Amino acid sequence: MKLAAISAAGVALFLWPFTGLGAPGAAAAVAVSLGCVVVLLAVEAMSRRLDTRGLAVIAAIAAIDSALRLALVTGIGGFSPIFLLILCAGYAMGAEFGFLCGATTLLVSALVTAGVGPWLPYEMIAAGWVGAVAGLAGAHRRGCAPSRRDVVVLAMVGIVCGFAYGAVMDIWDWTFFRGAAGIGYVAGLSVGATAARFAHFYLATSLVYDCFRAVGNAVLVALLATPVLGTLVRLRRRHTVVIEGDASVRAA
Repeated sequence: MKLAAISAAGVALFLWPFTGLGAPGAAAAVAVSLGCVVVLLAVEAMSRRLDTRGLAVIAAIAAIDSALRLALVTGIGGFSPIFLLILCAGYAMGAEFGFLCGATTLLVSALVTAGVGPWLPYEMIAAGWVGAVAGLAGAHRRGCAPSRRDVVVLAMVGIVCGFAYGAVMDIWDWTFFRGAAGIGYVAGLSVGATAARFAHFYLATSLVYDCFRAVGNAVLVALLATPVLGTLVRLRRRHTVVIEGDASVRAA
């Protein structure tokens, strides 16, 4: 329920340009303020449900991804290696863990790379959704060792999330191209007209760029997901209290 509530607030953050309400500057300020509150609530609410081992896993993933982002901030086109660990963490550990991992990773990496700005709440929520979607996709997986099916499913999630992340982040960029070339953001238009302008903007400026991210995610998953998933799944099983009947058993 917490993830659903936080995601609903995140949807409101991303969709404000389509409401046709208010001046762009004022609406953007309100949206960014809302985004900061949403992210802080997400991190605080979900982190309380983790023990020190879970927090340590998130810290390690955030540190590794921050180093990767510092070494290769933009990658080739829209490709970034940071999504591999977010996808694997969500798939192996669950949707809420994946959301927290994605949001925390973008926060820490932004601090390391001096990428802090009004766009950061958007990035954190979007990356959190990547981890959450991977978690939902992995909710019905079976066994400790990842199968070929797990890798295929996660690669497909990586492709979809590669395009989806770019599209939702384009909403932030798009609001600064106000009226440009007939595809920029214009306040006060109908929902249909606004959506059409955004679709044209995305196709013209970002679709090819996002292909690199989507394909890159799939390639990294195909090459590296098996050992990463295996490690995370074993860690989860080892440190999770499993309740069977009236007895609590710690997995060995």
